[in-house]
Amino acid sequence: MTDAPTRDSNGNVLADGDSVTLIKDLKVKGSGGVTLKRGTLVKNIRLTGDPDEIEANVEKVRGLVLRTEFVKKA
Repeated sequence: MTDAPTRDSNGNVLADGDSVTLIKDLKVKGSGGVTLKRGTLVKNIRLTGDPDEIEANVEKVRGLVLRTEFVKKA
């Protein structure tokens, strides 16, 4: 685990339980063709050991790992 803080695409520091918004349409691999649209609000994120990734649950997909470059703090 690194000591670097997890930051969103704008450089804001993210913490467990924060809400983020997607800044790009994302196709979810292995989900049968689900696409998460830009502007989707993702609530109650969890940090991982990697500062470039967060875990989240979205209405269609559970246990989703998102790259922080595609989200901004809500």
